[in-house]
Amino acid sequence: PAHPCFQFSASRGQEHGELFPVYTECILEPLSLPESPGGVDAVESSPYVPCIFCKECYVLAEQNQLLKHMIIEHKLVIADVKLVADFRSYILYWKRRFAEQPVTDFCSVIRTNSKAPLEEQDNYFLLCDVLPEDRLLREQLQQKRLREILEQQQQERYDTSFHSMCMFCDQEFTGNRSVLLNHMAREHAFNIGLPDNIVNCYEFLAVLQGKLDNLQCLYCEKVFRDKNTLKDHMRKKQHRRINAKNKEYDKFYIINYLEFGKSWEEVQSEDDRELLDNLEEDWSDWEEHPVCAVCLFCEQQADTTEKLYLHMQKSHGFHFPKIKSEHGLNFYQQVKLVNFIRREIHHCRCYNCQEKFESKGGLISHMEETKHIAFLPARSTWDQPQYYFPTYENDILLCTLSDSEDAKAEDQSEEVPVVGEDISSLKALKQSSVLNQLLWKENKREI
Repeated sequence: PAHPCFQFSASRGQEHGELFPVYTECILEPLSLPESPGGVDAVESSPYVPCIFCKECYVLAEQNQLLKHMIIEHKLVIADVKLVADFRSYILYWKRRFAEQPVTDFCSVIRTNSKAPLEEQDNYFLLCDVLPEDRLLREQLQQKRLREILEQQQQERYDTSFHSMCMFCDQEFTGNRSVLLNHMAREHAFNIGLPDNIVNCYEFLAVLQGKLDNLQCLYCEKVFRDKNTLKDHMRKKQHRRINAKNKEYDKFYIINYLEFGKSWEEVQSEDDRELLDNLEEDWSDWEEHPVCAVCLFCEQQADTTEKLYLHMQKSHGFHFPKIKSEHGLNFYQQVKLVNFIRREIHHCRCYNCQEKFESKGGLISHMEETKHIAFLPARSTWDQPQYYFPTYENDILLCTLSDSEDAKAEDQSEEVPVVGEDISSLKALKQSSVLNQLLWKENKREI
């Protein structure tokens, strides 16, 4: 018998009565026609998400439109959609399953208008994670997404080809993403979190840059007329941060992928509850570490002012309580004196003779030998408004100062500059400001 791929023709061999085979193109594999847009196979690799029941398709960004369609046309309600890790895979899975079995095998039936006549009643189908198969599917999709996100985050952590510009100063950064994020936090007080807590950093920065390009505040999300107005607003209102309530940012933080069905707010709320529960535990074995004040002249620390004053008297010959009593120093004068001495010692300069030294050790030796350490210079030298400001921001000694009894009874006359919040004359305030005095003195020194 002739092979189906061959056709025989007698025309070429009519003269000799022979048949010659004519070779035609043959198909060795089974073919299938293109399926309709609603077919499962066609949408597996499509950017569209199909309806579970019919041929309607929607782009992923129109997820709500698809859900609305399924409720209105097919009476299907999907519970907690926002907690489904991969919406498209979830829909495709149930499209296959509903094609195999009736919807009532998977969904709870909710009857509406149950007291109305039968023809006016409607049955809705609820698909939720009460069904073990649905819950297992959601968990699997969550685990799959978590693996993908962790792989992406790991890649970004060690990526040295990162390249981007600062959103606030246009400075260019290359290398690792942490360099840019740390720069914005340090130089511009814009902190979006630790680099290791962030994923899809390029996309995150692009979203933020897009909002700034549209003159939109990142925190309150108001839109402004020009770039300078936006910058002033974010600086003055301290809005150089993102709005934690904006769900658009959730996908850029690892915490939102860690636990199935929980957002970062729920995870944080659980942590807070655990903290409150722990507060009820027995704290009898708690040992508090005291905060220590530092000597004015060396690195010695003490957990009480009495010990510190005794150290300064015995080791350096500086009797603070005696000086406070002899000079009748009130609280504010003590603050100024401490800040003055701290500043002079920091500059390695004797506060009596103004001689400068190469090291703090040489200065202290000089002051102890000459007894300069035990006496204060003229009051006008240190009793200045500029010494209201601490030399060291964490100076615990300033927190332990108090008025002496003699100073309380003797002198309550010093005018400490206190400005009312409701002052009516702003011009008068500016003219009498302590800062004006400091600027005048600084300018005088430069001249």
